[in-house]
Amino acid sequence: MPPMLCHPVAAAALGFCFPISCPSGNQCQQALLSDNDILLYCNSSGAHRCYLFTRGEKGTLTSLTNISNMEIMPEGSLLIKDPLPSQTGLYHCWNKNDRLVVQYEIDFQDITTLHVTHKGLGQRPLQNETLHLGCKELIFTRWEPWQDCNHCEEPGERKRLGYCYIEERLEEAMPCWLYLGDVQVWSSRLRPELQVEACHVQCTNNTQLKMNYVIFDNFRLDEETEFVWLNCPLGSIYRSVNWCANDTPLTWESQLSSRDFTTFLDPSTGGRQLQVFQPAVYRCFVQQELVAQFSPTANPETLEAQ
Repeated sequence: MPPMLCHPVAAAALGFCFPISCPSGNQCQQALLSDNDILLYCNSSGAHRCYLFTRGEKGTLTSLTNISNMEIMPEGSLLIKDPLPSQTGLYHCWNKNDRLVVQYEIDFQDITTLHVTHKGLGQRPLQNETLHLGCKELIFTRWEPWQDCNHCEEPGERKRLGYCYIEERLEEAMPCWLYLGDVQVWSSRLRPELQVEACHVQCTNNTQLKMNYVIFDNFRLDEETEFVWLNCPLGSIYRSVNWCANDTPLTWESQLSSRDFTTFLDPSTGGRQLQVFQPAVYRCFVQQELVAQFSPTANPETLEAQ
């Protein structure tokens, strides 16, 4: 799908909304990550009503028109900003004739429990485990396809997301929290994953973003914390992101092996947010395309001396 912008405002401030679609009249099931924006498609003209049904014995039906992190778009699709694990459930979209257009069964898995590994460092993903709720259910990770390599012509990295699933014997596997509902279970195995590996690909002329990059020339380290967060426009945990500091690539391998303490790629955003501890010229790339450059503000003492 093409990039989906969260709001029709200046591109520099835009975030990327991961689009989810489902055939009209169907119910589609999807595991996703909390705190990362998504867009649930509901293609139907006219007025719409959207509802969330939370699972469990005390399941409730809630209208989505007044929920602060949700917005029904003009064409009827539902934008969810920074979704919460508690917003796991069944999403209904109705048209103006009170006909159910589409249903989404969504599991927003808790990003704060994300298990991150790098194949090049010999770090292992989570192993399958058995959950004892009565049927010896199997907990496992269902992996998404590898995302594009974040760099071309030179060594890069690519990542893939893995979601927690539970499988009962002779039953179809389900995302963990759609399966559990309001059953209270604690297990360190009940968590999503992110895996990274090295990659090396040739460059192509297949550009998808079709936007000019943006220059920010005024970032400054906070005087108290001595760091600042940089946010890569159009970046997302659901697509490839790459950062460079003064033309030196910032890699997950260096971070996960504790070789680099001058920056921190935020795993919960897939590297969209970068924490920096020293001034430099930082550039971010999305799907191998330069989208932004961040330059530090000149030191006031330097300006006075000029």
